[in-house]
Amino acid sequence: MAEQGRCTDPHHHVHDGDAFVHEVERACEQRGLRLTPIRAHALRLIADAQRPLKAYELLDQMKATHDSAAPPTVYRALDFLLEHGFIHKLASINAFVGCHHPGADAHAVPFLICDVCQSATELEDERIVAALDARAKSQGFVPRAQTLEVHGTCARCVAARVD
Repeated sequence: MAEQGRCTDPHHHVHDGDAFVHEVERACEQRGLRLTPIRAHALRLIADAQRPLKAYELLDQMKATHDSAAPPTVYRALDFLLEHGFIHKLASINAFVGCHHPGADAHAVPFLICDVCQSATELEDERIVAALDARAKSQGFVPRAQTLEVHGTCARCVAARVD
């Protein structure tokens, strides 16, 4: 654990929805951030989805309990969650997933995205991120952010096709 109780251990990750939301609540409290009910609800839906969610899918689900939910409401919640590193945006499919390290400082992570079942797996391999960063710097490039999304077929879908 680092200063102020923030977890920066790259090996500490959260997969369970309840634990994930609890970790984000704790991180918000430690950082002095306000996790409003709408933000918390969006976070819960993303955590429970088991796959990347698009903003309008999230909006449709939020309307079930928040009649006043509108696109700006959802996008503001997503912006907050993204800004503070609680979720990741998968640009190639324009969808959102929970971050497995919600208590950590912002970090870059590659994703494996299955084109069959739409699952997204966060690769927890610092070497990939470091290699991209080093290669960019060797070219005189100053990296600001990294997004690496690899599309293909996950092991479960490959196995299902073989059977």
